[in-house]
Amino acid sequence: MKVAVLGAGAIGAYVGAALHRAGAEVHLIARGPHLAAMRQHGVRVRSPRGDFTAHPHATDDPAEVGPADHVFLGLKANAYAACGPLIAPLLHETTSVVAAQNGIPWWYFHRHGGPYDGHRVESVDPHGAVSAVLAPERAIGCVVYAATELEQPGVVRHLEGTRFSIGEPDRSRSARCLAFSEAMQAGGLKCPVEPDLRSDIWVKLLGNISFNPISALARATMRQMCLHGGTRKVIEIMMAETLSVAQALGCEVGVSIERRLAGAERVGDHRTSTLQDLERGKPLELDVLLAAVVELAEITGVEVPTLRTVHAISDLLALRSAA
Repeated sequence: MKVAVLGAGAIGAYVGAALHRAGAEVHLIARGPHLAAMRQHGVRVRSPRGDFTAHPHATDDPAEVGPADHVFLGLKANAYAACGPLIAPLLHETTSVVAAQNGIPWWYFHRHGGPYDGHRVESVDPHGAVSAVLAPERAIGCVVYAATELEQPGVVRHLEGTRFSIGEPDRSRSARCLAFSEAMQAGGLKCPVEPDLRSDIWVKLLGNISFNPISALARATMRQMCLHGGTRKVIEIMMAETLSVAQALGCEVGVSIERRLAGAERVGDHRTSTLQDLERGKPLELDVLLAAVVELAEITGVEVPTLRTVHAISDLLALRSAA
């Protein structure tokens, strides 16, 4: 199996190192000091499950890699529309794109069935710009339950979790999903093929839609947000509104708000990816997390006043931080 990792940051490099350790042909596509460090020393993983180093090929030129069986997409979702020149050399007729993104994916309604089948979510696929680059037919959904940080160039700190749930938009157990799952498991990762990945998307989104923008607005860690009474209440309301939107789309989320909050509190003083991006001056990935659900609330007629309020304030923060 040949796998190209486009956007080999903390998660991408971690997955690439695990796949390479299991014998897959892996190519990491990155840039800057991180790329230089991986070329010289390999990917050094620091993990409570055991440290290891892998030496997959690393480059900044996708043309050097050529077509792959799978492209693991480790880019932020707000970079998808502009990634065409990078991903084009990696594709052949049957190449799949395993999109490891948070929030509502651009392919969400592809082969969804029902009244919204084929609907385009403007917040995540503006004017079809993402679909033009990443054909929904190529997409294998991926929900990441692993937490990693780039400790320094070439060094990935694995904090917890090894689960990468994947699934087809049409809910089938395809040969390509099963093959990718087997390769991931051979590398020591959990990679179940879910019959309906959309449920996993909403479970993960319950946390991202609330903790991520609030963490950036309050400059707070997971534990701090959970322990502050007022913030905890706002997060509970945001989660409840999100569940209402999921249910209106026919998706039952098999986790309670209290259980989701308890899990977040156990993470401790972890800074969300949105807070980390804010601190580093990077664009905030809020469209797929928050704006998309507000948009879905509009088409389903669900009232989400708290989501709208937090979206308005965090959107201003995103605009000001990008200025």
